[in-house]
Amino acid sequence: MIVVFRRTGQRGYAVEARRSGFPDLEMNPAPGYDQLIPHDLMHMVVEAQLGISRAVFGQLASGGDAGTFHPVFRNNEKTREIARVRTHVKDRGKKLLRKGRDDCAQSERATYICWQYWLAHAQAADRKATSQSMAQQAKEVRDVASAREIGALNKSKLDEVCKHLDELSSRWSKLEVGQSMAVRWPDLAVATDPEDFSF
Repeated sequence: MIVVFRRTGQRGYAVEARRSGFPDLEMNPAPGYDQLIPHDLMHMVVEAQLGISRAVFGQLASGGDAGTFHPVFRNNEKTREIARVRTHVKDRGKKLLRKGRDDCAQSERATYICWQYWLAHAQAADRKATSQSMAQQAKEVRDVASAREIGALNKSKLDEVCKHLDELSSRWSKLEVGQSMAVRWPDLAVATDPEDFSF
């Protein structure tokens, strides 16, 4: 699956999932805009690095809609076909959401912990300050996570996540409105043009 992150405005972005064997999906607008890195891109990194297979991006890759994405249609598609695809995607999405409830919760916890850790280890003073303001909540999130989850978030894994976040943040922060970047799931390879990837 190729996931395209597109800047749509000064403080907005959209996400498109291009999938082999399933209809393409889009979320526009997407929540959690950040000039450093979009919230959904951070989730993608965390889910891929921790092998969380039934959260947002695993569901998308399996043909679901993660509850927030919608099929992308071309102008020449018939109304009946559009309705059929929407229904199929929504039904499959609901089933995958039920199965992925625990993975989604784990993804939320892990993403917050990784975000706080990433900011704490940044060079910029403003990022370190943001990290300090998040520290108490990150501790509370850790306190409700299972021992297995915390074990997976060891220093080595956190540093690996940060390496990916640094690379993707560098690319994202250089995009102008209307520009995009493509990231392949689950290996996190990056390209400027989604056509650089093949399924």
